Amino acid sequence: MKFFIDTANLAQIREAQDLGILDGVTTNPSLMAKEGISGKAAINKHYVDICAISDGAVSAEVLSTTYEEMIKEGDELAALHERIVVKIPMIKDGLRALKYFSDKGIKTNCTLIFSAGQALLAAKAGATYVSPFLGRLDDISADGLHLIDEIRLIFDNYHFETQILAASIRSPMHIVNCAKMGADVITSPLPSILNLLNHPLTDSGLAQFVADSKKLG
Repeated sequence: MKFFIDTANLAQIREAQDLGILDGVTTNPSLMAKEGISGKAAINKHYVDICAISDGAVSAEVLSTTYEEMIKEGDELAALHERIVVKIPMIKDGLRALKYFSDKGIKTNCTLIFSAGQALLAAKAGATYVSPFLGRLDDISADGLHLIDEIRLIFDNYHFETQILAASIRSPMHIVNCAKMGADVITSPLPSILNLLNHPLTDSGLAQFVADSKKLG
């Protein structure tokens, strides 16, 4: 399973890259705004800066909602760097845009997926990735992990090459359960990834090793 980091913070991306486990980066307008990045030129430069740090795919989201505007904006984003993946919303015009980019050989990430039917449509249109939002489903008392399971079954039934990119990750257990269910990728804030390191027995075992090593002189 690939690990993407869901942020626009360059320091966090560098930290994840230095750990040796980073496979890509996802961003969105909210994450850009959180870093104080605004304006087309600044946003585009930030994407290039991210590509200079990460060796993997970098999802860059279109801000438009009509077909013509999405393909114009997506073409511009894809031209920024060879590893840019154009992020398209799951709407009717978005499906048309997915097909357009698929036919051009441009990678895409269909975002805001909340049902298996939406994921199926995106795969039919040629999306490289679909991004089901686990945490947001959990927030409304739905089962986000069950959606991953449903999409995995459908994609395996029909041999779709579209990858399941589990998004809106809220905890390390989300990550582990996505791995169990066969998600191809997770995208997560860095803290949830780092929390996979933690276990009290590791801490106590290491403390014992350190104490015993001191006895050896």
